[in-house]
Amino acid sequence: MLNVLVVAFALGLVAGLRTFTAPAVLLLARHVRVAGAIVAVLAVGELVGDLLPYTPSRTKPMPLAARIVSGAFVGCYVATGTPVVRVAGGVVGLIGAVIGTFAGHSLRLKAISRIGAIPAAVVEDVVAIGIAVAAVLA
Repeated sequence: MLNVLVVAFALGLVAGLRTFTAPAVLLLARHVRVAGAIVAVLAVGELVGDLLPYTPSRTKPMPLAARIVSGAFVGCYVATGTPVVRVAGGVVGLIGAVIGTFAGHSLRLKAISRIGAIPAAVVEDVVAIGIAVAAVLA
């Protein structure tokens, strides 16, 4: 069960970085084709939208709520078994999403000051995708 919770946490962290990346990678890895494809399109849109100047901060109420829901979803989805395990997975995913949101925001701001906005966004995207892929392969 510990392994499941670690995966739930890792995917929650990714949801905190990019709302749709964690569920897209998870659904595609589990061969949920239609939903996975739809969420993957949303994830690509999010990667592009993140570069736009009018995109709200991830720490604002609506983007934060979306990330929390995404983290709880992926955590619950990977935690198969009893309802208690599913709830634990959802809670751990939610916690990961909150941590990922605020830690990612802080690190992104530091990266922007050092390497610029677009390179910082690309690095964050690569990290999010890498963590998500590693988590679903674990």
